[in-house]
Amino acid sequence: MCCGIYAYCLQTVTEDNPDLLKSFSAPALHVLESAMLSPANTMEYMLLKTLVAGTIWNLKDIIPSKSQAEIINAILKILSEVLEMDAGETVIKMKEAETQRLKTAAETEEILDNVNRDDLIEDDEMEEIPQRRKVRRKTFMSDLLPPTDKELRETVAFLTAQQTALEIIVNMCYSEDPTDDEWEELSSSDESDAFMENSFNECSGQLLSPLCLSHEIHTALTNYLIPKKIFEKTAFPNITAVDICSRTPTWKPLIRKMNTIQCRALVCLQSLVSLLDMDHLGGSTALQTLAQHLSQLLFSQPDFAKHVDFLEAISSALRALLQTMASKNISQCMTPDQLMTLCKAGIHSSNINVRVNVVSILGITGSVLSKEEGTFETLKTIGCFLLEVATKDPSLVVAGEALDALFVVFADGKEAERASVQIKLLSALKEFQPVFKTKIRKEGRSKYTSDQLCVLDNVKMNLRRFVAYQETIEKKLTT
Repeated sequence: MCCGIYAYCLQTVTEDNPDLLKSFSAPALHVLESAMLSPANTMEYMLLKTLVAGTIWNLKDIIPSKSQAEIINAILKILSEVLEMDAGETVIKMKEAETQRLKTAAETEEILDNVNRDDLIEDDEMEEIPQRRKVRRKTFMSDLLPPTDKELRETVAFLTAQQTALEIIVNMCYSEDPTDDEWEELSSSDESDAFMENSFNECSGQLLSPLCLSHEIHTALTNYLIPKKIFEKTAFPNITAVDICSRTPTWKPLIRKMNTIQCRALVCLQSLVSLLDMDHLGGSTALQTLAQHLSQLLFSQPDFAKHVDFLEAISSALRALLQTMASKNISQCMTPDQLMTLCKAGIHSSNINVRVNVVSILGITGSVLSKEEGTFETLKTIGCFLLEVATKDPSLVVAGEALDALFVVFADGKEAERASVQIKLLSALKEFQPVFKTKIRKEGRSKYTSDQLCVLDNVKMNLRRFVAYQETIEKKLTT
């Protein structure tokens, strides 16, 4: 366990620490490599190997390029093995093992106690029983047994290994933040471009670091069936395992760890859906199945809005999935009622990421509906909701996302044109335009990062274009 603590510390200090990387020598790397490749005969050693794999991933920049593919393959092989095991079944088995061990120990102790008692009861020595019994009962088998938390420690190590493996995979999917020059390039679009060329989407959705996936990682992920294993981890924790843990105070914290694994798996899923080709995800049918799975996860919990970590994770996964499906013209899975239920619950969350996600989901779905017939009423509902968020949400990031969603929902389509006039979208945005501009000027530099300001500046510019576009639409429909 002590080795695990050191390994955890090493993984932590090597993350985003270029100065420390310079001090790592080849022999030190070989020691880590040996630890990573050694067979794991306990769950605690499995955790150690996972942490070492994470450390080696952090050190990838100092690993010779000729060894990169081999190292990445070895890392993902370990992560695959860790994710192969079912958390719920493991918890059940380990708790049963603990119960059986304690039962056996108690029976053994009782047998020894009875033997001690039989040895003491001799007819001619009855008067000596109290004194002799006191001496003989000083030590029993239970005093020689290891601590009773042996199985608990192993189970905690296993669950921590799974959580760590999922976190490493997410880290593999993210590149470095763009440089200031790259952001300037993104935000310096030519304002003379026509609105109908959809130039307003250039910086949309880049609130997070851009994703990347090298050929080596892509190959290893698919070879070791990582997407499939991550999908399996997105399910709710095993009910029997949760029940067992809830009845034992020392095991109860494991429920939270199992819930955390589910959330990390959903975040992993979001990354992979954004990165992998549709064929590597199983094609359109698999994406629709995945969308139904996520919807069932969400709406099977009546109080899903109360579980902020879960809501953030699943809304992020849904956002990425629906975006991919929309780009491939795959029909959406959520009904308008489900969509509004999610958005109305999520928009009141204290978590900004949740609010951004639900607004983006509404924009993605609305943009698909705007090209279909008979969606007039639904588009009106979506438009009114997005307008209220854009003008009333205290966060400019959320307001900007809501405006972006309005841009894509009402960019094209006869139903969208009719709905925009009906909800008086043009007049509402004209009134809000100077307010939004003032808020950016007053709050921007003090409350928001340079990345967020890039997005907000583009939204401000695109709002002006969108207002001009809506003026032409309104003229067309009213003349």
